Amino acid sequence: MKKELAVLKQCLQAASRAVQKRFGKVGYELKGKANLVTQADVASQKTILEIIRKNFPTHDYLAEENGTQNTGSDYLWVIDPIDGTTNFAHTFPQCGISIALFYKEKPVLAGVTNPITGETFLAQKGKGATLNGKKIHVSKTKKLEQSLLVTGFPYNRFTRMPELLARFEGFLNACHDVRRTGSAALDLCWLAAGRTDGYWEDNLNPWDVGAGVLILQEAGGKVTDYTGKTYKTVASYGATLLASNGKIHRQMLDILRKTQTTH
Repeated sequence: MKKELAVLKQCLQAASRAVQKRFGKVGYELKGKANLVTQADVASQKTILEIIRKNFPTHDYLAEENGTQNTGSDYLWVIDPIDGTTNFAHTFPQCGISIALFYKEKPVLAGVTNPITGETFLAQKGKGATLNGKKIHVSKTKKLEQSLLVTGFPYNRFTRMPELLARFEGFLNACHDVRRTGSAALDLCWLAAGRTDGYWEDNLNPWDVGAGVLILQEAGGKVTDYTGKTYKTVASYGATLLASNGKIHRQMLDILRKTQTTH
């Protein structure tokens, strides 16, 4: 993985430069009622794919902005050029460039960087996770009532409000407090760094969470779907997502069951 890791870092650095110079300077287009895309998303993805194609022309890739190569390769790069585009478009500095490398449907390499703050999270399967080169670990919180949780609301929230608010109320009543930051990739990384204790969200895509899942797991955390099952394929990543420090996972699953969120 030495070359792959070097290429991953190169992609994150180059894409960060492309995003940084456009921060506060670009407008956006709507892909859906609450789903935005900016020129920075397009520039970031173009930069990343050019580097990957040059170094690994036979590898497949899956990128958010209509970028796909599917030849049947065992290697698949899963890319979100800007996770948290709504934040970026409003100059709210919580957004991340997310890149994961999967081998035979399993994540083996991951990187997430916030181009505005300069925080970069990296992980390699079996070798732990880091933040700007320093090892990170999940929190030690054991009780849900002492936990700080984070969540997000999906793009289809307008047709699901009663269900989503019932779930939110269930967790808010059971924990210390809940945050909503607007970037699934960074939510997983912050959980990996021990800044929060648990996270739930659904209707996400593999590019939103592919890198963050491995970073969290390598930091000692746990990730399942809302039924407690682990992901078996790349396509299944993020449909429903429950992530935690591992110590409050069962308690969070209980809340999901009580609020009838399994589907």
